[in-house]
Amino acid sequence: MAAPRERLTRLTVPFRALAQRFIFVALVGGALALMLLGKADTALTERVRLLTGDAIAPILALLSEPVATVNRGVRTVDGFLNVYADNARLREENERLRQWQTVARRVEQENAAYRTLLNAKSESRVSYITARVVGDASGPFVRTMILAAGTADGVAKGFPVVTGDGVVGHIIESGERASRVLLMTDLNSRLPVLIESTRLRAILAGDNTDQPRLQFFANAGELQRGDRIITSGHGGVFPPGLPVGIVAAVGDRAARVQPYVDLERLEYVRVLRLDLPRLSDNQDTGRAAARKP
Repeated sequence: MAAPRERLTRLTVPFRALAQRFIFVALVGGALALMLLGKADTALTERVRLLTGDAIAPILALLSEPVATVNRGVRTVDGFLNVYADNARLREENERLRQWQTVARRVEQENAAYRTLLNAKSESRVSYITARVVGDASGPFVRTMILAAGTADGVAKGFPVVTGDGVVGHIIESGERASRVLLMTDLNSRLPVLIESTRLRAILAGDNTDQPRLQFFANAGELQRGDRIITSGHGGVFPPGLPVGIVAAVGDRAARVQPYVDLERLEYVRVLRLDLPRLSDNQDTGRAAARKP
């Protein structure tokens, strides 16, 4: 019985080797064909990518549901085990928040009075869409993720993406039911920011590492480790004042920033919808005012 099996194994070895070589050549050929197609017709490639994202978004959402359920269960059990310590910590935080609430109310009243005196224009209104993260397309050369929300939900290209902790990135592609987010750590990400304590302007440039670089700040001597970094509002993508991270390391020409958001453990994010003023709107208003008698 063993002899016929050995002979059969020896006979199938060449065919298996040939099949493996054929599959390898076919995969290499397919990869080259996709690369050439992407170079030849960028619009078609982008359209195919968007359609693929729309098709796989429901599947990814369904597959990620058990994982999310398990994570919630683990957090629930962990919360029960640490309920006493959490209660003590929450009492302390509640007391501090009450003090800050009193300060915030006083500052709010002062700001309202100053705006009235100065006749200052209010900031643009911001609304948001909560979206679930259903895919992680990050790799050695790109840092992106996929959301289960698209144009049908009001998501459009260029919208900023945040969490309660801070900035995540912005939308770079939006299909009907799915969209792709370029993370702030990606090599192609450039974010105008401010050093909160000194109000120095800078650019936060991603380089595919966990700590993006802070560039083009005027005076490196005024930058210290632990300084808070916030969005400046320049560029018309992110509203001003959003938390970004803290300075982790300072060099001669650049610094490293540790983001507030843990980009590896995101489940839900907020896509901001901004009503930003446009230059054309101001020009139209000016022309209308000039035509009045």
